[in-house]
Amino acid sequence: MLRLTPILLAILTAVVMYQMSSWRLKRQLDAQSTPLDEPRLRALAKRMAKALDLPDLNVHVYEIPIINGLAAPDGRIFVTRGFLDKMKLGEISEEEVASVIAHELGHVALGHSRRRMIDFSGQNVIRVILTLLLARFIPVIGAHIADFIAKLLGSRLSRQDEYEADAYAAALLTRAGIGVRPQINLFRKLEKMAPAGGMPAWMLSHPKPQERIAAIERLASRWGSNPLTPLPKN
Repeated sequence: MLRLTPILLAILTAVVMYQMSSWRLKRQLDAQSTPLDEPRLRALAKRMAKALDLPDLNVHVYEIPIINGLAAPDGRIFVTRGFLDKMKLGEISEEEVASVIAHELGHVALGHSRRRMIDFSGQNVIRVILTLLLARFIPVIGAHIADFIAKLLGSRLSRQDEYEADAYAAALLTRAGIGVRPQINLFRKLEKMAPAGGMPAWMLSHPKPQERIAAIERLASRWGSNPLTPLPKN
């Protein structure tokens, strides 16, 4: 039992840290968000809700200037004010912002928030086990190697979630008659706005835009559609 104590403590610590982080995020979102009130975006959200047989989508605006989307652990969907500012300037279309909403909805529908808590706990356990093992042979840098491997695993799992949410969004946008062209166009624009730099792909928490575009194009091709044109409504 004593041998398992560090592992159990690692799991408990990870769960507590995740719950505290979720609690802080909820408070921050409650204080800094407003309901989405852009008429065109609301209409697109309604179309996606109808495709899912839902009355509406619970979308809010996170009042921060950066460009991002967010799926909160409680199921709410957020797009940032930075995204809407770009939309008002004509740099991003309403359909492209709608693709962000569809992507974040994918995270909710696929249970990624819960999975991330499990993944985070698993990474913490791996970090503890590797640290204990490596410390016997390389005491000084063993902990750093263990931390690097745990982060590497976390990045890979995160990229998997992003691909899954992209696929969900592509299917939803197609079913809603919006098509995947806005999704593809947005990735091309985001690549120019926020390039990944020289970081290796296997260390990124999100796949590179070109890799995501290629995956969406493969899906559209499999569905027998042209990814560069919107599909007709069902």
